[in-house]
Amino acid sequence: MSRLFSPIKIKDISFKNRVAISPMCQYSAVDGFANSWHEVHLGSRAIGGAGLIIQEATAVSPEGRITPGDAGLYDDAQIAGWKKIVEFIHQHGAIAGIQLAHAGRKAGCDLPWKGGHQLATTAGGWRTVAPSALPFAATDVPPEALDAAGIQKVIADFKKATERVVAAGYKVVEIHGAHGYLINSFLSPLTNHRTDEYGGSFENRIRLLLRITEAVQSTWPANYPLFVRISATDWAEGGWTIDDSVVLAGILKSKGVDLIDCSSGGLVPHVKIPVAPGYQVPFAERIKKETGILTGAVGLINTATQAEAILQNDQADLVLFARASLRNPYFPLHAAKELGDDVDWPVQYLRAK
Repeated sequence: MSRLFSPIKIKDISFKNRVAISPMCQYSAVDGFANSWHEVHLGSRAIGGAGLIIQEATAVSPEGRITPGDAGLYDDAQIAGWKKIVEFIHQHGAIAGIQLAHAGRKAGCDLPWKGGHQLATTAGGWRTVAPSALPFAATDVPPEALDAAGIQKVIADFKKATERVVAAGYKVVEIHGAHGYLINSFLSPLTNHRTDEYGGSFENRIRLLLRITEAVQSTWPANYPLFVRISATDWAEGGWTIDDSVVLAGILKSKGVDLIDCSSGGLVPHVKIPVAPGYQVPFAERIKKETGILTGAVGLINTATQAEAILQNDQADLVLFARASLRNPYFPLHAAKELGDDVDWPVQYLRAK
């Protein structure tokens, strides 16, 4: 059997294969609530054969949403809708995961297909927050620099959201520390100009992530996997680097984090990113080899053979598919055939196997 379709166990959770669906925002929720779009979108990927499905960035507070259409778990009333989807995913042999997020200064924007620009507060937007009062785009209203009480609220919001994640039945939780959103903006010296315990030194800039991690762990089952997604580099001079990521990954491993989901960029606009197939895989490889923590590779991984090579070369432990899965929710079933593996299909679809 291929490595891609070999099982892997992380803590007490067994995954039938190493195909993971990357969290991808659908911008289709209303007030954070799940609806039929999410049910079909996530459910079809369970039927499609993935081992792990990580739900899109799910906001821990209303002001933590990227857009008004973001998924949320900031209200107990939202649990039931997501729980129904989680149960369907588990019924079809996949593991349901969720990414918890706060968008920080990149919050309060219009839907991408409407331009994605920051919305005025009079047009459905809201005041954004960040480590420092630095806007993402020159035309954005500067965010409010979080004070001590604001930081404590963010930490408490992650904890409370995790309680709802547990109630909804997810078996993997991922903290979103990438792509220029709130946690990432604390990590990088380009966006964190604070002079208190959350700014300045490397140790101070990672403090919020560590405290959020502790808050999540305080309610997340100790035998369930905990992932952290990072931007391994800002791709910008004077910013966060892969060297920083290696050090951070080692610290997170010592704190009980199980896997680093290795993405990059998103912190500042107008950077030159050398986009190419598998361009972020070297980050996953280096972090894995230098720290011993499990890693996930993501970014322009489009074929079964490409994914298999990543695993065979010990560059990562999971392969996360994003756009390839959007193009074909049944990608894993076809990938297995390409690699010569005989995997189970939904019984309803057996006549097409």
